[in-house]
Amino acid sequence: MANTIRKLKNKHKKKKLQAEKKKLAKQKGMSVDEYADDYERKLSRHKRNIVKKTVITVVAIAAAVTAVGFYIEKRSYHNYKVVQSSEQEDVVSTNYVEMDGDILRYSSDEVSLVSDKMSTLWSETYQMQNPIADVNGTRAVIADKDGNTLEIYDKSGKTGSVTTSYSIIKARVSKSGLVAAILDGGDDTWIDFYSTDGSLIAENQTKVDDPGYPLDIAISEDGVVMMVTYQFVDGSDTTSYVAFYNFGDVGQNEDDRIVSGYKYEGVVVPQIQYLDNNRSVALKDNGFTLYQGSQIPKETKTVEVDKEIVSTFLDNDMIGLVFKNDSKDKQYTMEVYTTDGNLKFTQDFNIPYTTIKLSDGNILMYNSSQMCVMNSRGVQKYLGSVDGTIKDFFKIGWNRYLLVLDSGVDVIKLS
Repeated sequence: MANTIRKLKNKHKKKKLQAEKKKLAKQKGMSVDEYADDYERKLSRHKRNIVKKTVITVVAIAAAVTAVGFYIEKRSYHNYKVVQSSEQEDVVSTNYVEMDGDILRYSSDEVSLVSDKMSTLWSETYQMQNPIADVNGTRAVIADKDGNTLEIYDKSGKTGSVTTSYSIIKARVSKSGLVAAILDGGDDTWIDFYSTDGSLIAENQTKVDDPGYPLDIAISEDGVVMMVTYQFVDGSDTTSYVAFYNFGDVGQNEDDRIVSGYKYEGVVVPQIQYLDNNRSVALKDNGFTLYQGSQIPKETKTVEVDKEIVSTFLDNDMIGLVFKNDSKDKQYTMEVYTTDGNLKFTQDFNIPYTTIKLSDGNILMYNSSQMCVMNSRGVQKYLGSVDGTIKDFFKIGWNRYLLVLDSGVDVIKLS
């Protein structure tokens, strides 16, 4: 019954539409077929006009976005303004490091997480003589260098604490919160591995002659693989050894859980870092080597240079090398690579920096009285002097930077 009613309604609509077409065709002096053809032509022309206007609008928007992006990319700043100031800070004994959009502030007796407006989110106390910090995403470890205390944190506060058997040389934290530490045991060194609550997962004794003296450590994001760079003397040559320890099922049947290792004769490897869970890098005194593999890392690419490297800087997206330049006008040359090992850009510059680093995609350089900001393509965004002595400088948001001076702490915007 319902189908019959629907068919009758459709038939009625068709008759009504046909009658309307005859009426309009008669008014224009056309037959019904001529009117239908004319209608189709006009409809097709209307559709084409709509498509054309849409394309023009999209192209105009894309051009505007490109123009804005180009302007932002090339724009340089000549001044800065202070948007937040904290003159009560004890900058002599306090250190600052960016932590996932907030600021980790630590000293010998206290650590706190503060917002970019310098309001305290939480604080914890401890006692250390020489605190050093490592931050990885939302995780942090603070260690008492040459002491025996490790404190482990996330964005909510403390997750664990460790009292080590030997004095601490260096400590690193993974994105998952696991911590590795190099400990000085006198004639030998130890590499200890801890969970987020501070409980010991593994420990490894190392000797100067086998596998060497550990210089740096890094941990994969999931905490399964630990990367260690060693240095030892082989005859008259200095040799480096980069080892990967797997604490999962893959490494349980391997000697000392080492699943892969690489020797570099006559080369020093002072710094290593995980770029993500599958990729890592070893910075060497003659370039760098990239590795890939979540369980058994393998060498993928090596970049070697024939000039003396005076500084290095890196993050998860870029690797930078700085060399001395023979030019009187430009004292330095930087080469910046992607983390695939491809050269991104080369830039000569003449900034007498004491610190160079990557911060939120920007290249920051500063000395005691000057600071410089470059973007990820080597475009200089700002170069200027400040009143006071610069202790630290890093990016905390879009066009927002934390400037630590001997007189206090400022949040600034370039203008």
